[in-house]
Amino acid sequence: MASKPMTKTQLVAAIADDMGADKKTASAALDAVTGIITKEVSGGGAVTLPGVGKIYCRERPERMVRNPATGEQIKKDADKVVKMTIAKALKDSVNS
Repeated sequence: MASKPMTKTQLVAAIADDMGADKKTASAALDAVTGIITKEVSGGGAVTLPGVGKIYCRERPERMVRNPATGEQIKKDADKVVKMTIAKALKDSVNS
């Protein structure tokens, strides 16, 4: 298991190496993909990354939560949360 997550700079360098392109092009491609995913999911849609998983937005209902410092019960309004379901191919490659 890796001790630290891959940084954006390392990811851009890896993409550039795999594509055989320069880092500027790889960075632009990564920014474009990130922008598209953000726009689609924030609009209520979902994005499937083949072999990686599905990123989507889910609505959470209004609920009661507890303040851990005081133990007081507080009503939290309904909100939205981003979720990701991992693809079976990625799970299998990690567990093999």
